[in-house]
Amino acid sequence: MKTSHILTLTVPDAPGIVHAVSCGLLEIGGNILESAQFGDPCSRLFCLRTVVESACEDSAKVAQTVRTSLEREGHATDLRLKVRRSDARPRILIMVSKFDHCLVDLLYRWKNGLLPVEIPVIVSNHTDAEGIAHRHGIAFHHLPITPENKPAQEAKLLALVEEHHIDLVVLARYMQVLSNDLCTKLSGRAINIHHSFLPGFKGARPYHQAAARGVKLIGATAHFVTPDLDEGPIIEQDVTRVTHAHSVEQIIALGQDTERLVLARAVRLWAEDRVLMICDRTVVFT
Repeated sequence: MKTSHILTLTVPDAPGIVHAVSCGLLEIGGNILESAQFGDPCSRLFCLRTVVESACEDSAKVAQTVRTSLEREGHATDLRLKVRRSDARPRILIMVSKFDHCLVDLLYRWKNGLLPVEIPVIVSNHTDAEGIAHRHGIAFHHLPITPENKPAQEAKLLALVEEHHIDLVVLARYMQVLSNDLCTKLSGRAINIHHSFLPGFKGARPYHQAAARGVKLIGATAHFVTPDLDEGPIIEQDVTRVTHAHSVEQIIALGQDTERLVLARAVRLWAEDRVLMICDRTVVFT
């Protein structure tokens, strides 16, 4: 019986990296099923994603064997290596406010096996989504936010992340700005969906602003959350064409459809270990 593992690697680019990885995998009888790589000329970093099948069931042992092989060949500096079993589903916590279209879409895909994750908990600053959570058998936590209680509520959120062993926090139209401290603590582990093809119309009522300016394209952007509001490394984007004949309501409906698709793609890509961060941007192996 063989086990499938997903290996991701980021390391300063140099000759022999693929050879060292292959030698390490050969030591544990690994058979490479899928592989993608990218050498970034700007950062001079090398990125690799490999799916390997082996009689070894222990991902930690696979990782250590490959790491030893890389270090033996002189690739020990700034080495970022991760290996996990393909059947190990990441656990995500979804945050939502009043707009539930992205939440409902993620839950649909999860229930139908289209999203390889586990969703143990939903958090909201409103109670609107509580019934949705209960219908899906998911714990719901209402954490209303005010300027006075924000630090305490964010502490509760972090406690939930730890309690439920959360790998990723997904802001599915969560309409509160996270503090710089929380963004830092969730660095690389939080994804937001922005109702714009960034850069775009900032502030409130973006679709109304877009309609007033007669835009011809609207879009959505999924990105990692950082202290720089709506400027985190981008994972996925898409656009929808509109005309002067579309009403604001029609633009909103089209925009929400795009938001659903973009966020679902971003979460799936992350859950399959296809997203690697280099500097202030991402490498996405599709």
